[in-house]
Amino acid sequence: MRDLRDRLYLSTTASDAPALAREYGLGLEIAEFCTASNMDRDFAAADGQVRAAVQGVDRLTFHAPFNELSPAAIDPLVKEITFRRYRQAIGLAPRYGAKKLVIHSGFIPRIYFPAWFSAQSVPFWREILRDTPEDMTLCVENVMESGPDMLLEIVQSVDDPRFRLCLDVGHAACMGTDMDPESWIRAMGPWIAHVHLHNNDGMQDLHRPLGEGVLDMEAILTALEERCPDATLTIENIRAEDSVCWLRERGYI
Repeated sequence: MRDLRDRLYLSTTASDAPALAREYGLGLEIAEFCTASNMDRDFAAADGQVRAAVQGVDRLTFHAPFNELSPAAIDPLVKEITFRRYRQAIGLAPRYGAKKLVIHSGFIPRIYFPAWFSAQSVPFWREILRDTPEDMTLCVENVMESGPDMLLEIVQSVDDPRFRLCLDVGHAACMGTDMDPESWIRAMGPWIAHVHLHNNDGMQDLHRPLGEGVLDMEAILTALEERCPDATLTIENIRAEDSVCWLRERGYI
């Protein structure tokens, strides 16, 4: 496995992420705007927090807001606010120098039938991409999907080089299916442009350190290297130090 340092990011969900990123030359994924109100009502405080965090860090990605947002929303007013929030994120990210955005798919089982969700999502993303800079990549993240097929159908139907997938291996592992994260990687292959790394007990989305859980993280990293060697990766923990130490001990950074 080659050194991951140049492709590795730490989510600012971890309070120790900025210091670790500066110490080891890693990037940061800005997570402060996962809460949509931080882009407007509470912007001054969030902006100050972000600018302090990213000082001295030269590689950044941006996590868009996701609460109550869905590109396949049945209520047209919900879809309207989803458009608005995603456009805000696309406009805000370049202010910090981020050109890769992670956006949750918005799928909710038992609310949306997969066929409906896919059919509604494709025109939504095509419309969003009209407002997306040519040098920006939107990466749609799996959250509640039981497998990769629907997201693959969406990204292939949208058919735009600025529109790719973010595989969250922790989410993939706790959806109660027989598909392990390596199976997702094999299926998604070159469509994966970004990855979220964290571990869990196979049932709950715990965002544990890489070495604490049921996921075979070394096998996952090997599969990623084989199927999408240029994908960037973000560690998404509440505290990042244990995961960084795990990577260092195994020669990944």
